[in-house]
Amino acid sequence: MLLWVTALSFFLCSAHSFSVKASLDRNEESSGNTIEDDDFSISTLLEKANANVGKNLDDPLVMFGDIAMPSGLQNADPCTARGCLWPKASDGNVYVPYRISNQYSQNERNRIIQGLRSFAQSTCIRFTPLNRQRDFVDIQSRSGCFSFVGRRGNGQVVSLSRQGCVFQSIIQHELLHALGFNHEQTRSDRDQNVRILLQNVIPGQEHNFRRIRTRNLGTPYDYNSVMHYGRFAFSRNRQPTIIPIPNPNVAIGRATQMSPTDILRVNRLYACNSTSSKRHLKPTQTDIFLKK
Repeated sequence: MLLWVTALSFFLCSAHSFSVKASLDRNEESSGNTIEDDDFSISTLLEKANANVGKNLDDPLVMFGDIAMPSGLQNADPCTARGCLWPKASDGNVYVPYRISNQYSQNERNRIIQGLRSFAQSTCIRFTPLNRQRDFVDIQSRSGCFSFVGRRGNGQVVSLSRQGCVFQSIIQHELLHALGFNHEQTRSDRDQNVRILLQNVIPGQEHNFRRIRTRNLGTPYDYNSVMHYGRFAFSRNRQPTIIPIPNPNVAIGRATQMSPTDILRVNRLYACNSTSSKRHLKPTQTDIFLKK
């Protein structure tokens, strides 16, 4: 009798443990925070597309995932040494000339132009075809997706490789770099909003998670920013490298286009009349940009 009771107790405990584990597994799956769910995050798309960055001698030094660095400055952002905003015209708009390489198919070219034009829908940024201006963004299909941060002078490459970069989210992401913005998870107040797990980061890629002294323009940290990396960015062991706090289940890095906070920051940085006066934005979590 005693043996039967013991066996029954063991069976019930085992069944309960299995039930709890199954429930936890289901919760993890339903949360959308598995590594498989991260396949189309900004950081995963960039990592895949940038696998060969640096192998072409014509490419600039690329750090922080997709930020091109000027030669000789290495880790120093050019915006810290000089003003890096694009100039504002007398009509209140900011005209940024662009040139698109003939490497692209017509369909790819149309997608890039759509991404360029998306800024005019909600900001004072106007990307316009190059017409003998000195400074412009030179959109090319190089070995990955990358851009310099802010205006650098003369033609500055924005690389949108045909192999993995011609998506709305990536196009807007790289153009925001060119306008002066950095990655969300590197902004100055990030430690109050996310936890970085360097023990899970690929050795040699720790610099991608360096915190930067940023100008946040009075906007909250934005988990929904198109500039935010995914939870498994640069993971060496399929474990998270970025975990939101205090709620670890918040989705990050899933943006398919600029968030309302991304748009607000552009308008504030460039003092656009349309929305620059809107001061009452609820915390949704935001972005970064550097300016002298």
